[in-house]
Amino acid sequence: MTRTHIPGILAMAAIVVASNILVQFLILDGLLTWGAFTYPLAFLVTDVMNRIYGAQAARRVVFAGFVTGIICSLIGSQIMLQGDGYEYAAVPLRIAVASGIAFLTAQLTDVAVFNRLRAGSWWRAPLVSSFVGSALDTALFFTIAFAASITLFGPDADAAVNWAWEAVPFMNSGPALPLWVTLGFADWLVKLSLAMIALVPFRLLVSRAGKREIFM
Repeated sequence: MTRTHIPGILAMAAIVVASNILVQFLILDGLLTWGAFTYPLAFLVTDVMNRIYGAQAARRVVFAGFVTGIICSLIGSQIMLQGDGYEYAAVPLRIAVASGIAFLTAQLTDVAVFNRLRAGSWWRAPLVSSFVGSALDTALFFTIAFAASITLFGPDADAAVNWAWEAVPFMNSGPALPLWVTLGFADWLVKLSLAMIALVPFRLLVSRAGKREIFM
């Protein structure tokens, strides 16, 4: 690791910490959390590092974010909450595992897709890699964290997330589906929106780093 990688590592760590905190605050009647708007910035950091310093540097930043996430989960697992007559951790094991798997898989996939497309138009690699990574991240996290069909974490873990199994109209107007499906879809829409918006800071940051030739 070189000094040039430190800003990316610090930025990724800050995003992971902020997202772990802001996910506790619900908005839009619980459809989203404030963390949904900070977490997608992790893809921006990964893509900027990939464009400027290459895939190896981007992977180092990803692993730094992964380790930061583990630390946040360990801290959260020690904070106990009360609800419905039982005690549970603020960050249950099931949520922590889902978060870690989703983050690492999605971010490394982002790096691989970006690297495959890096020779094309300047916007293609960050946009496509973020779209693919975001979809993978959402699918993995919400399925592992909330799907009733996954029972390997035991009844205590299920008790902490069974609120997400309630059948509700999809996006408040469609067929009845488990609540977690609507939450995941809403989260994915935010990720896609921010992936497009992030093209602006991506171009500015890379240009400022002296890589103007990639936009030719």
